[in-house]
Amino acid sequence: MLNRFQFSRLRPRRRQSTPAQESQAKAPARVVCIASGKGGTGKSVMASNLAVARTRMGEKVLLVDFDAGLANAHLLLGLAPDYDLGHVMEGRVSARDALVEGPLGLRLLSGGVGRDALINPTRRELDRLFKALRPMEEEFDLIIIDHGAGMGYSTVAHLAATSTLILVTNHEVTALSDGYALYKRAMMVNKTLRVGLVVNRAPDERLAQAARERFCAASQRFLGLQPEFIGWVPADPAVGHSVQSRVPAIMHAPESPAAKAISAIAKWTPLDHARTTSAFYERARKALR
Repeated sequence: MLNRFQFSRLRPRRRQSTPAQESQAKAPARVVCIASGKGGTGKSVMASNLAVARTRMGEKVLLVDFDAGLANAHLLLGLAPDYDLGHVMEGRVSARDALVEGPLGLRLLSGGVGRDALINPTRRELDRLFKALRPMEEEFDLIIIDHGAGMGYSTVAHLAATSTLILVTNHEVTALSDGYALYKRAMMVNKTLRVGLVVNRAPDERLAQAARERFCAASQRFLGLQPEFIGWVPADPAVGHSVQSRVPAIMHAPESPAAKAISAIAKWTPLDHARTTSAFYERARKALR
């Protein structure tokens, strides 16, 4: 098995561009939000592995860790950034200068650890941060935003701006309840949002499907709509081992059940079409007003 240093030297082969793709070469990045109703669902593990998976598919990917004050994407990717979102918001560095290179060449913009300003930012601070992040849309094919659990101000603004959300939950009642609350809020602020539901860390398929049915039945009954179920990920010791090793599971144990499930989720078709009619962070800034 290759170690993470050997993997870091590998680079995926970029996809061959068609004439149509070349004509769209300067289109802003597709932006996908990943969120959960409560902590402990494995959302950040999902986000970091999806970012690696899409990079391996030949895309230029940026992972933004927006887990306010409790960021851990850098740990999951085995990185030690010098700067984070807090430095960008304070104007100490540009967003580009805060990026750090991760596995297979993906880029990470780390969240702040224990930063009060990121936990409870003002509207003006968020507007300044969103403005600073806007240039990143011109440099990447795909931006994946890993949100903190719950419905913080920044999360709601992002959900109002995006076209695509992956909602991560698990089979536990509390996770399903909080996930439903997030879904309801997301659809209130963005009626055209495309939502993919993932049941993570399920003991088996029966429980995963039962969780899906409960979530979708409640959504259909009370909201008249439901998310698209895009997969379930089994509880797998390989994920825990990968976290301890600080190497994403799809690299650390690519043949493990969890890694295969995440790789399948990474091929969800809406990820290829997650563009909005205008720049994402301009839309997010408008959502703050």
